[in-house]
Amino acid sequence: MQTRVYVLLLCAMLCSGLERIQLWKTGSFQRHTNATSNAVSNDIVLTDPEPPNGTTPESLKNFMDVQYYGVVSLGTPPQSFNVIFDTGSSNLWVPSVKCEGAACVNHQRYNHSRSLTYQTDGRPLKITYGSGSLSGFLSQDVITIGSMVIKNQTFGEATNEPGSAFATGKFDGILGLAYPQIAVDHIRPVFDMIMDQKLVDKNVFSFYLDRDPSANKGGELLLGGSDPAYYTGNFTYIPVSFQGYWQLNMDGVHVGDLKLCAGGCQVIVDTGTSLITGPSEEIAKLQAAVGSQQINPGQYLVDCGKLDSLPVVSFRLGDKLFNLTGQQYTVKEQANPTIQVCLVGFMPMDIPNPRGPLWILGDVFIGQYYTEFDRGNNRVGFARAK
Repeated sequence: MQTRVYVLLLCAMLCSGLERIQLWKTGSFQRHTNATSNAVSNDIVLTDPEPPNGTTPESLKNFMDVQYYGVVSLGTPPQSFNVIFDTGSSNLWVPSVKCEGAACVNHQRYNHSRSLTYQTDGRPLKITYGSGSLSGFLSQDVITIGSMVIKNQTFGEATNEPGSAFATGKFDGILGLAYPQIAVDHIRPVFDMIMDQKLVDKNVFSFYLDRDPSANKGGELLLGGSDPAYYTGNFTYIPVSFQGYWQLNMDGVHVGDLKLCAGGCQVIVDTGTSLITGPSEEIAKLQAAVGSQQINPGQYLVDCGKLDSLPVVSFRLGDKLFNLTGQQYTVKEQANPTIQVCLVGFMPMDIPNPRGPLWILGDVFIGQYYTEFDRGNNRVGFARAK
């Protein structure tokens, strides 16, 4: 809700205009959160002293195979925060020094009185997520992501963060990367400000999420393009069907002879959701086809020793099937090797949507398919991750 050294000669030649943000991992899913939480992502550290032309690299850390969070700075001199880079929302917020609740005092807090570039806004702010809500007020300041400096960014100072979701998270705040149409209070999102200020050569950003539970790094967010070092083959691009979330048309979900999303449905590509979600009735059928056992509402487990025998689950997007094996759509408990069950990465969630049944492709999917979010052409590209 951090550093590696890569020798990326190929990217140096091909990844023009990228800012590279590294991701890292900690922990495991089952110990720290339940399957019904809407876990979020990303921790960022600039690792290349001279990133390829026009791009901004930042490193991301992965919290419990669930939260990928990264570092940004606000103000002058800079105040650093761990934020989730969330393609399922559009606002930026961090805790305010005026917040005294447990969720705030356990995290870094922004003090605008210490920033020479702070500008007063003062309008009230209230945001509700699947895993919690917050309230506060709006401010404006400089935000730094890697070597990239974005001027006059309006963001939220949270003064109240009720509940445990934010108190226990490893992240301080959230940086939304969805479209401005769903931004609370019509605030200009950070990536829109990046485009407005022409800080990237291409109006594109992309995610590589490392799902190896034994790996230290969590992946990488690239602002301004994509990195062929992280994927094989070519991208399959699907046009955005609704410019709010990164929402696409999906033509079906297949598990053996079972076909879900029959006749087509809508799907959101969301780095801020840990698992894959779908309508409760269809997820129940999918779990039955997988042979999982429900132990809590929305939480299903399978024997870790039988992952290779689980059926492939396929998602039809555009003219291509995107397959996930049992090893790929389950989450293992790494901290306790005596536990012999694995969490199945499909969760029921009934989301009202005027365009039909709605699914979410979260980190379980994005970890297997390098994902490019293309604002210039309003499309999402998927390629098999290395």
